[in-house]
Amino acid sequence: MQARVLTFNTLFKGETRARMGVLAELIEKADYDVVCLQEVISPRVLALLRRTAASYPHIAHVPRFPLVRGGLVTLSRHPVTRRHFEPFALVRPARPEWLLSKGALFTRIRLPGGFLTVVNTHLSANMDMDWSPSNAYTKVEESELRGLANAVNRIDRAEPLVAMGDFNVPRDSDYFQRFVSATGLRDALAGDNEPTYRPEYADIGAIDQLVVRPGLEATTRLVFKEEVRLPTGRSAVLSDHYGIEATLTA
Repeated sequence: MQARVLTFNTLFKGETRARMGVLAELIEKADYDVVCLQEVISPRVLALLRRTAASYPHIAHVPRFPLVRGGLVTLSRHPVTRRHFEPFALVRPARPEWLLSKGALFTRIRLPGGFLTVVNTHLSANMDMDWSPSNAYTKVEESELRGLANAVNRIDRAEPLVAMGDFNVPRDSDYFQRFVSATGLRDALAGDNEPTYRPEYADIGAIDQLVVRPGLEATTRLVFKEEVRLPTGRSAVLSDHYGIEATLTA
């Protein structure tokens, strides 16, 4: 089995429709089998993506009027046979993110060479950018990582699985490493701490992740680092994040 996948936090504000139109054109021309997007909060933006990236006829998302639940959307060029959303427990402090009902979107996809479970997730942000054990937002993220690990561990261990998205936790943190250990997943970018969040926005490093079940090999690289030209003629970055693409081989 082989699959080309992408994860990308799309950034929900700032010329959103213009940027997402360009993104949709880029993924339409690319050779991805599965695309996991975060911060697709507006149903109008989702409709734009579906119209423009028409070669991905299979889609997983959960409506939560008037928003897309968790801002999570998974696009696939291959049939989706099962999907479900695992919500994270609400842990204080209270914050606007609660309105999104964050969690993880699990999608089982039938590829030409077999089945693949794809986990698309977006953890809560650490608003203090402080990952010390006593920080309130660190405790939120620890709770969400435990919930995510429990959900992953309910999937048959023989099933090929990839989990990816904006974890909002640095790759070299103890919290992320405990999640990897608890699930038995392998960090496809282990040892690579090149920032996935644009340094010109904040110096918080590699917070987007891609982890796979043993038996899956992953070759990865960061994408969408350069500016693009919007329909207005202005040049802009696609998001405050870079994307991670990977070729998965079993």
